[in-house]
Amino acid sequence: MLKSLLFFARFFLFWLLFFFLDRLIFLIINFKKIAINPAQDIIATFYHALPLDLSMTAYIVVIPLLSYVYWLFSGRKIVELKWLSVYNKVLVVIFSILSVANFNIYREWGSKINAKALGFAISTPNEALASSASSPIGLSIASLALLIILGFVLQRRVVLRVLEFEKTALLIKGIAILSLVLVNFLLIRGGLKGSPITQSMAYFSKDQTLNNAAVNTEWNLISSLLASRMTKSNPYLYMDKQQADAIVKDLYTPAKDTTINLLTTNRPNVVLVIIESFTADLIKTLGGEDGITPNFENLIDQGVLFSNVYSTGSRTDKGLVGTLAGFPTLAAGSIVKWPEKMQKLPAISQTLFKNGYHTSFFYGGESEFDNYKAFILSHNYQNLVDRNDFKNAGGTSWGQFDEVVFARQTEELNKEPQPFFSTLLTLTNHEPYGLPGAYKFGKADNVAKFKSTAHYTDSCINAYLNNAKKQAWYKNTLFVFIADHGHLLPRNNQEIFNPRRYHIPLLFYGDVIKEEFRGRKFENTGSQSDVAATLLSQLNINAKDFAWSKNLLNPYNNSFAFFSWDNGMGFIDNQQCVTFDNVGKTVLYNNNDKDAKQTEKTLNNAKSYLQKVYQQFIEL
Repeated sequence: MLKSLLFFARFFLFWLLFFFLDRLIFLIINFKKIAINPAQDIIATFYHALPLDLSMTAYIVVIPLLSYVYWLFSGRKIVELKWLSVYNKVLVVIFSILSVANFNIYREWGSKINAKALGFAISTPNEALASSASSPIGLSIASLALLIILGFVLQRRVVLRVLEFEKTALLIKGIAILSLVLVNFLLIRGGLKGSPITQSMAYFSKDQTLNNAAVNTEWNLISSLLASRMTKSNPYLYMDKQQADAIVKDLYTPAKDTTINLLTTNRPNVVLVIIESFTADLIKTLGGEDGITPNFENLIDQGVLFSNVYSTGSRTDKGLVGTLAGFPTLAAGSIVKWPEKMQKLPAISQTLFKNGYHTSFFYGGESEFDNYKAFILSHNYQNLVDRNDFKNAGGTSWGQFDEVVFARQTEELNKEPQPFFSTLLTLTNHEPYGLPGAYKFGKADNVAKFKSTAHYTDSCINAYLNNAKKQAWYKNTLFVFIADHGHLLPRNNQEIFNPRRYHIPLLFYGDVIKEEFRGRKFENTGSQSDVAATLLSQLNINAKDFAWSKNLLNPYNNSFAFFSWDNGMGFIDNQQCVTFDNVGKTVLYNNNDKDAKQTEKTLNNAKSYLQKVYQQFIEL
């Protein structure tokens, strides 16, 4: 029995070696791009590639595994594996062709072969050939031949050509098969972690070429093909393009380009704290319950509050992109599922990095979750600290408690050159609502636990700022606090289409704020996606790259926010809020349903907004 199981070990070894060769050639071809990196970083590419390589191999082994199950229970003692040799060789040829195509696509586009590139080759072969005319033919042919020849040699030397089965009890056979299926499933999924495997599992470097080298070419292509149905056509075509463009342009065209200057300097350090599920319902000043976040209430009295800000969506991945990239949500999906598109978005970190800021990102959980890591490392964050960087394995199933992450950020910021831009994403106020100590509101149910974890995070923010005040960099630092999204709790009575569900705090705080603005509240309606333009305007940095972000401190800007959920959307301004079901084509919420003309206008704003942003997503 054990002898026959050796077949799988050798099968996996063969494909891992093939992917190693593929990656080695990719790195050699792109050596000029990666030469500036230390040797250990280049070598580390092969280590960080293993999760996706193993996942891809586990997909490939599914057919041989099914065959093995049949052979094991058929009673045959010896099985010739001639067909397996053909199976592997066919895949070697296909994968080699894909690899060579990938070398050239990456050279031209800076991204790996994906559904878009494949569709381009199939739908417009003449244009594809024309585009590849500048590709080094000799190098391409040599690489193709080398990969195929080495693949065939490895197949002959490594993969077993004969399977021998010994007499084994039925129970042992059953346990062996269940174990093989379970292990293979876990390899496909990427282990037992909270989230299934994504391209982010391979990301580890500030150098995008090394990150792309670590991503398995075939795995990436399959993932892209499975997701490509969302990128082929726009499901939200409500009006002709010219009308939609005109409406959106009007929304983002202020009568005057100006800003209210809150700060005493235009080059402060900036610390952006994105707080998990920190809904407005937790904050008394914003209409929430009293006593849950007393420290945040005190910060409001000393800072600048934007009291009518709404999250772009209902999940952290959307809130992260909305806040950092100023990019709205897509209703039916999230751009984080397409790293090659997500990488083309601007980000606050990129802009500030280009303006001399040192950048860092802190998160107590797995940064690979929902491709956070792919976004972070592709947008000029120079230092990423996540769950894997903490020696203490404490916390909840999601990751480290907030107090530990805040303390780590303070420690690291003391070493960083100024000015710096540092982002911290909290997580303790997330299911399963675990705490390192007592629950302020008990833990009888999720409402009580949610309020308790929110109170805990509030206390962590207070302790963090008290500690920060002792640091040399504090007096020249602007702190920006915003939630990643709203939440059903603690009120537990707001449907996904209710705008209150998306109401979140946005607070500027710090000694760099002019005395006359401390305690000030700006009440015009705005979006989480407006953080980019608002912040950059305060730093006197052009925000033109953030087309979907507007300056909340320009009194001439239109006041509005767009938000969405799965196939639903909402639009809110100072006059009205309407939410709409894109499937049933019905209005779900309207706080001014007696004004038909205004309702039609608000709905057209929402429809044109989603139509245009989705079209941009397709074209990225």
